[in-house]
Amino acid sequence: MGHSHYELTAPDRRAWNVGKKVGTKRPLKPRQIWAIRFFLDRERRLRDRALFDLAIDSKLRGCDLVKIKISTLVLGAEIRTRAMVVQQKTGRPVQFELMSDARSSLLAWLEARGGTVDDYAFPSRVDPKGHMSTRQYARLVDEWVVAIGLRPQEYGTHSLRRTKASLIYKATGNLRAVQILLGHTKIESTVRYLGVDVEDALELAEATEV
Repeated sequence: MGHSHYELTAPDRRAWNVGKKVGTKRPLKPRQIWAIRFFLDRERRLRDRALFDLAIDSKLRGCDLVKIKISTLVLGAEIRTRAMVVQQKTGRPVQFELMSDARSSLLAWLEARGGTVDDYAFPSRVDPKGHMSTRQYARLVDEWVVAIGLRPQEYGTHSLRRTKASLIYKATGNLRAVQILLGHTKIESTVRYLGVDVEDALELAEATEV
């Protein structure tokens, strides 16, 4: 009697995650953010610098980030200080800020890129009318983290989404604000996403005198 393809005790059955590190990807630290920026500037990679800065500030999932159109980012001849997208996963709008570094790198990239406001900010390599794929974005992130000596098994596209949210939480302890910024429908999702635990709660309590 042979083993079923789905039988857990089959001797040669390999789990889908063998050799892979699964779980929450680490957020970047400020010094790592600047190390990646330095690398991209040194290599004169305008597109990648703009994509990286936008990913950090927007806190968007990769599927939403790659689909951003130029019209979402610009207002006349300038880069917006705030923008909004409708999330693919939830169908709900989420707003985000664009800080000076992101505005500068986006302006440099979009001026070099050309095109119209109806075009995607980050076009596909295969189809100039289409947008960059999430797979290509993930490959780029792997390349960036490896360039500064980090392990790609521990960092990914979600690292960029989590980075600023984690820094905001550590600075303020305001879960509700982070929930809004990430576009989560439930605060429990934000708690899990940030990895908030009892130790975090106790540290916040100990830092507050009544």
